[in-house]
Amino acid sequence: MRSQAPDSAPAAPAAAGRGGPPARSFASGRGLSREELIAAPIHWPHPSRLQMPLEAPGKRMAAGLVALGVCTVGELLEHLPSDSRDARTIAALHAGEQATVAVQVRAIGARAVRRRRMRPLVEATVFDASGTMRVTFFNQPWLAERYPPGTRLLLHGKADDRRGFRVSHHAEIPAGEAAAAADVRSDLDAPGPAAETVAHYPAAEGVSSTQILTLVRGAAAALADVPEPLSAATRTSERLPDRAGALAAMHFPRDPADPKAGRERLAFEELLLEQLVFLRRRAGRRAREGSFVLAGEPSLSERWLKAGLPFAPTGDQLRAIAEIREDLAQPRAMQRLLLGEVGSGKTVVALYAMLRAVEHGCQSALMAPTETLAEQHFATLQELIGAEPVTAALLTGSTPASRRRDVLGKLESGELSLLVGTHALIEADVRFRALAVAVVDEQHRFGVRQRAALEEKTPEHPPHMLHMTATPIPRTLALASYGDLDATAIRELPRGRRAVDTHLVSGAQERARAYEQLREQLRAGRQAFVVCPLIEEPEQESGAGAPAPRGEPAGSVQRAATTELRRLREGELRGYELALLHGGMRPSEKQRAMAAFASGAADVLVATTVIEVGIDVPNATVMLIENAERFGISQLHQLRGRVGRGEHPAVCFLLGPAEHPETGQPLSRRLQALVRHSDGFRLAEIDLGLRKEGELVGTRQSGFVHYRVACLPDDAQLLERARARAEAIIAADPELSSPEHALLGDALLRRFGAQALEPISA
Repeated sequence: MRSQAPDSAPAAPAAAGRGGPPARSFASGRGLSREELIAAPIHWPHPSRLQMPLEAPGKRMAAGLVALGVCTVGELLEHLPSDSRDARTIAALHAGEQATVAVQVRAIGARAVRRRRMRPLVEATVFDASGTMRVTFFNQPWLAERYPPGTRLLLHGKADDRRGFRVSHHAEIPAGEAAAAADVRSDLDAPGPAAETVAHYPAAEGVSSTQILTLVRGAAAALADVPEPLSAATRTSERLPDRAGALAAMHFPRDPADPKAGRERLAFEELLLEQLVFLRRRAGRRAREGSFVLAGEPSLSERWLKAGLPFAPTGDQLRAIAEIREDLAQPRAMQRLLLGEVGSGKTVVALYAMLRAVEHGCQSALMAPTETLAEQHFATLQELIGAEPVTAALLTGSTPASRRRDVLGKLESGELSLLVGTHALIEADVRFRALAVAVVDEQHRFGVRQRAALEEKTPEHPPHMLHMTATPIPRTLALASYGDLDATAIRELPRGRRAVDTHLVSGAQERARAYEQLREQLRAGRQAFVVCPLIEEPEQESGAGAPAPRGEPAGSVQRAATTELRRLREGELRGYELALLHGGMRPSEKQRAMAAFASGAADVLVATTVIEVGIDVPNATVMLIENAERFGISQLHQLRGRVGRGEHPAVCFLLGPAEHPETGQPLSRRLQALVRHSDGFRLAEIDLGLRKEGELVGTRQSGFVHYRVACLPDDAQLLERARARAEAIIAADPELSSPEHALLGDALLRRFGAQALEPISA
């Protein structure tokens, strides 16, 4: 399928009159002559007809269509095929072959069978242009009446060696369907091979792919009513067919390349709509002034940056600081995403932004998703601030009532300049006097409404927002997830930081050697982490949940932190001081465990992924991760980033079976990526390619867009094109008010709701 730029002649609407086949599309310059076009009657589309309820024969099929979300003619046309295959001709069938054939009934009848419990068979003689064959329908005697001679059928089944065909799925092709399908395809290439290419659809109980295809063929004329949201200029510059042609290419392909080209057109539109929403949201924020203008000469922040830090900032940190300084000097609220490699120093950049607010007599806040991380941030900020006169406090759900009242009072009066906390920061009784900068750490772990609640704490002066994540994100995913934010990436690690040496451990002997290396580090005065996927062993029958014997490979047994602590105290780490840390512990217990490990009183911290972010113990040089196959690439990379933060080289052992215990798939491709690469951004690209778009929801809150057609990362280039086109559209017509963008705005409204079209200047 190829699309061509429209010629200079005006195009007639690709539409149909009521009840008739769709008119030819002239988007490609083919079809009627100019004289015939001028003389031809004009048929206007009626999009309302797409909302007509879909009539399905039988309650079972109707229920199946409802389960698929297909209730109207328009929803039927938007129910896209999962793939397409050639419909075979009768002459081309081979014995034992599963195939789809389009035929016409010559004769049909039912006959009795000898077995009592078996209902009569229906046998028919059918033909196409290549020949004739006998087909058999099982347990459906009524078909002899439903499919009289002359009926056109689409049959799916298995050919036998006696020129017969056993039917598994069947459906009637409505009269006039062929002409309608051909007309709607007039803007595509010339007819393909004699063997018809048949679309195959996602099906459900009660309705088969063949039955869905028959319904789609019966609704072919309604393609003329499909609105076209993309302007002619967009279709021309991107070399895309119109929407009706793209749908026709997928439903009625003439060539194996047609479905791909049709899908690309629909995927581009889907990505374009998403990017338009992102860019309009960003433009609306930029048009909304009233934020505190932090443009004064730096005093506190510059003094701290030059003399207060115990190390020299990296080039990436200084570049990020410069971008943020420029953002803060504007009357519109900053909305920036800070992407930082593990241990890259995002906290330093965030603190600079917060100090810019403080030196202007305003306030700043940092919100973290967990108490453990909030407490670690508070301790880190206090250490970094040093002797600078900055009043700071911590506010979490565990803050005592008396302390909470004191913090809230000082916050409202302005006596408190810097606040660190969890979700407690967005509670109704938390009131700031002049919140100028708000930092959200691990922002993907907060919901959209939670982040918005922090922004709305001072609606008359919206705060500058800095969103941070320690999960490196490729540009493709960043555009798809955070396209409304300006992004800054810190890739450069602080001077002196070395890559963590990483090894896969899959057998009993390798496991024993890994623990011996861990003990060597402990004897040298270093410390270690042992990470487990569970807090406690699940209750299972027959001892299935019991830990593996000492020295045995982990296999499919999931190690639990509490059980592993007891086992290690009596086994591989006998004689060493061990501490336990997991998310189910009380805050005071967590604090004691972290304090013991940070001070060196505990040699080994046995923990769950609660240590994934925020734990900074420079003396820790070994990490041993049990059941590594249970974790994702990015999570494993973040976990190993907890070691090697000091002057000594570090090592990470990934323990687990060579194959995934549930799927049987080899784990080497995924885990070997961690052995070969230390760059988190490169690992994120590999992870994205391995997981595909279907699992991307896990990287963002429920607000992540579920694509119906587009697939990332396969459509990365298409996303880049859609972003560039969206930027051009917004630059020329930000409110989408011009006539050529009227249907584009309508598509945004249908897809994302009224908020997608809120005036930017409001």
